[in-house]
Amino acid sequence: MFQFGFNMFPEIPRPFNTTYRCYSVAMLPGNERQDVEKGGKIIMPPSALEQLTRLNINYPMLFKITNKKTNRISHCGVLEFVADEGKVYLPFWMMHNLVLEEGDQLQIESVSLPVGSFAKFQPLSPDFLDITNPKAVLENCLRTFACLTTGDVIAVQYNQKVYELCVLETKPGNAISIIECDMNVEFAPPVGYKEPQKEQDTEEMTIDPADLMPEPSGFVAFRGQGNRLDGKRRKDASSSETDQRKVQYVRGIPDYDYEIGTLRFFRHLQKSSSSKPEEETYPDFKAFSGTGFSLKNKR
Repeated sequence: MFQFGFNMFPEIPRPFNTTYRCYSVAMLPGNERQDVEKGGKIIMPPSALEQLTRLNINYPMLFKITNKKTNRISHCGVLEFVADEGKVYLPFWMMHNLVLEEGDQLQIESVSLPVGSFAKFQPLSPDFLDITNPKAVLENCLRTFACLTTGDVIAVQYNQKVYELCVLETKPGNAISIIECDMNVEFAPPVGYKEPQKEQDTEEMTIDPADLMPEPSGFVAFRGQGNRLDGKRRKDASSSETDQRKVQYVRGIPDYDYEIGTLRFFRHLQKSSSSKPEEETYPDFKAFSGTGFSLKNKR
């Protein structure tokens, strides 16, 4: 005969489902609570903790919050149980997602969410790219969150500035728990972001110096057209033979002996167009002024 004890079978957790009036954290009596505004957790009344304990709710405590007027749904954790009875206090960004106003009815239901493995975020402003290491900043801010919901717009505070990020995708479900998990994070291009135009490759931008040289004027070597001895037209003749040939670019040689502060003027002598005797062009020159010699000795 078998005897069964009272605690032989574990008690099945019963769901927690209650409606409260919601208020923003700014309405919470006492000192300002910036820690609540920075995260994704809410403050509930002490009676909620007693009820959750009786229902044997599993930890961590995660909740689905619903605005029945707009059918907007999100998920959150709980930070403390110090709110006034019948009230809950939410971060402002969470009330904005659910389209809630001060004193509206909010349904809170306990849920169990899968552990997250992937999340994709899209910044709502290109200013988020000004952060040196955005992934590290996001990872540090998500430590104050308990869960994520696809479609939510979360607020991330960094250097006294608030950045809004939309949760585009979560895996393995539309709502995940991010408490003590190893999750991969990706970023989509921010809203309004325009990629900078890529600079052209240096090869495409290379300019041949010969193209910058002026078109030759006057005599150009090998500019004429070839003809056959029998007077017939050449088969390989083309109009390209008459094109002017561009002057080949020759790179100059730098003056390695140049000293700073000195100026040198180089003058290239050119032959004068008018015919002048060599004596006038070169005064020191005398034609046939050398001494003659004979190969045979004179007798």
